[in-house]
Amino acid sequence: MAERAVELTVNGRRIRKFAEERLTLADFLRDECGLTGTHLGCEHGACGACTVLLDDQAVRACLVFAVQAEGCAVTTIEGIASPQGELTPVQSALRDCHGLQCGFCTPGFVLSITALLRENTRPSDDEIREGLSGNLCRCTGYQGIFEAARKAASAADLVEQ
Repeated sequence: MAERAVELTVNGRRIRKFAEERLTLADFLRDECGLTGTHLGCEHGACGACTVLLDDQAVRACLVFAVQAEGCAVTTIEGIASPQGELTPVQSALRDCHGLQCGFCTPGFVLSITALLRENTRPSDDEIREGLSGNLCRCTGYQGIFEAARKAASAADLVEQ
C-alpha cells in the first residue's frame, strides 16, 4: 500500500508522520500518535465514539482518511482540557449531571458538545438534540448528557458576561 507524509497539528503540536493512504484518522491518532481517547465503536460513522474536532468542526474520525487531514488542526479528547488538567465546562457539566457511565462514548460527546457550543452558545433543546444526534450512548438514557449540554451552555453564558 502506498504511504505518504501527513503533516498536521494535533492538540496544538505539529506532527509529521507517514501513513497509508487508506488509514483512517481514528487509526492514525490511536496507532501513530498514541492518542487512544479517540474510541472506535462501529467504524462506519454511526456511533460518534471517534468524534474529534477537525479545524474546530466535529467529525467522525473513522470516516476521514488521515491524508485528508493534511494541514489541518485536530483536537482529540486528550487536547480538550487545559495543560494544567483543569476540566472544561463541558467535562465538568458531564460529571456534575451524571452524563456518563461506562465512559466509552464520553470523548465523542465532549467534543460534539464543545463544537456545538462554539457554534451556538445558547442552543435550544431541539438544537442540542440535533447537535448530538450522531452520538450514541447505551448506558445513560441521554437525559444527563442533555442536561450537561444545557449546564455547559449556561456556564459559557456566565463567562461571556
